[in-house]
Amino acid sequence: MAKEFKERQDIPVEYTWDLESMYVDSKAWEEDLNKVLNLAEEYSKYEGKVIETGENLLNALKDENELYRIASKVYSYSSMKLDEDTRVGSSQEMSSKALSAFVKVDEKTSFLTPEILQIDEAMLNKYYEEVEGLKLYKQALDKILRQKDHVLSAKEESLLAQMGEVAEASHNIFSMLDNADIKFPSIKNEEGKDVEITHGNFIPLMESKNRDVRKAAFEGLYSTYKSFENTYAQMLNGNTKKNIFYAKAKNYNSSIEASLDRNNVPVLVYDNLINSIHDNLDSMYKYMDIRKRALGLEELHMYDLYTPIVKDVEINMDYEEGKKLVLEGLHPLGEEYRNILEEGFNSRWIDVYENPGKRSGAYSGGSYDSKPYVLLNYHNTLDNVFTIAHELGHSVHSYLTRKNQPFVYGNYSIFVAEVASTTNEALLLDHMLKNVKNEGERLYLLNHYLEMFRTTVFRQTMFAEFEREIYQYAENGGALTADYLSETYKALNEKYYGPNMVVDDEIAMEWARIPHFYYNFYVFQYATGFSAAVDLSQQMLKKGKPSVDRYLNFLSSGSSDYPINELRGAGVDMTTKNPVDNAMKVFRELVDEMDKLI
Repeated sequence: MAKEFKERQDIPVEYTWDLESMYVDSKAWEEDLNKVLNLAEEYSKYEGKVIETGENLLNALKDENELYRIASKVYSYSSMKLDEDTRVGSSQEMSSKALSAFVKVDEKTSFLTPEILQIDEAMLNKYYEEVEGLKLYKQALDKILRQKDHVLSAKEESLLAQMGEVAEASHNIFSMLDNADIKFPSIKNEEGKDVEITHGNFIPLMESKNRDVRKAAFEGLYSTYKSFENTYAQMLNGNTKKNIFYAKAKNYNSSIEASLDRNNVPVLVYDNLINSIHDNLDSMYKYMDIRKRALGLEELHMYDLYTPIVKDVEINMDYEEGKKLVLEGLHPLGEEYRNILEEGFNSRWIDVYENPGKRSGAYSGGSYDSKPYVLLNYHNTLDNVFTIAHELGHSVHSYLTRKNQPFVYGNYSIFVAEVASTTNEALLLDHMLKNVKNEGERLYLLNHYLEMFRTTVFRQTMFAEFEREIYQYAENGGALTADYLSETYKALNEKYYGPNMVVDDEIAMEWARIPHFYYNFYVFQYATGFSAAVDLSQQMLKKGKPSVDRYLNFLSSGSSDYPINELRGAGVDMTTKNPVDNAMKVFRELVDEMDKLI
């Protein structure tokens, strides 16, 4: 097992992230918070005057950027500080203050977009020619003008902005209940010792070779969620209704259209993904049959999904070993990329180990002016090594974007984000497959690759279909009760896993523990991103430097173009079915190879 620490203060400092480089103490943070509040008040000087002159337009854009630059730093710090230990009252207060400030910034700048939308094309082109520095904002202004049909009056936009804090209530309540308050039972581990189920150790327990351990962990976790089913249903219902309200207010036909339009991604991309996966479910059913045979089971249950099917092979490594492997595996990305990785490992970008109260899961965070931090809850599993590679993919993406783009383009859309992370996973796996010590290890890694497909493409597409289904149901007047959500979720599991799987009743509650359902049509991008990543990694391995250069250029482009165009420049066209179909072809081939070897 990974190192276990009773409390956060027991963790050696080199395994914690360096938030002090953002703010030395709470006083320095408070100063920036007050600065944000004051600048937000001052911003009103532009109201009614934004497009009077080209100079006004430029200054309004520059000052808005400066305001959000400081506000995002204030908010990021408070959010990460809270994630260290969600039980700490002072961190909760800090986070609440930061969110309030962000809402105020949104409110005080809400007139900007409606005023920009009043400008005609001829006048804007004239301003571009007359005012030095305004052309920098052309892509940003194009994005605003493209949204013309979905932007309301200044007064209406201000009211929507003021709703921001209230609108986050469902997500915030979910986060508190799921990370700070919920307690899972203790079970016997493989050694017969009592161990409390946590978010961090649930998957390691589900990977256990001992079926009784897996079953106990599975039942223990989901019975706990079952006891709160109505509470979780109301939280998800509240979040869904919020997104439906905003979509209607902004004159969209549906919540999914509103969500995807932010990145100029057609809904067809979402539908194509689900349809492509439906066309290939037979290969998933075959994989489940292989799993059932390999484990020697009469019945394959949901708690048998994560345990390795290759016997007598286990790849576990501590964090230091994991770091070394990641550096070796990402070698094809070149020296510049490796140097950034080493800086990340050596400069405390990463918060490594689980501690009581710490936010579950993993993410890459930070702001434009901070290190691109990584939160982990590291256990000594191969999956966790891949998590290092995955999250550092995001962080290097952030690093290169911030290095090469001004603040206005210093972020990137979620749609491209998952490509950067998953490409790292594909390259790491390729490296490991090329360096296997024996056939058993090869089988183990092939299985791992298949599991990446199952969890990142099939499972996330199932989540995406669940999201599409519940939003359509709610938009047609349906009530998102616990019974409806559980029945819908269980039926999708039966559809995706097929006849060779016993879909246990407990899995019907899994929807309650998925934080991404609060992110508004987020999850499909894991599946599309994985598909793009498989394609790009193969290009880089086969063609070398030209493909690597295109890829690094993509990582450096931030939001300076629309994501579909950026990916096309990197070498994949996501408006076609090809990337997903190609990924499914690889999956099918891997399943067939595994079938012959098992």
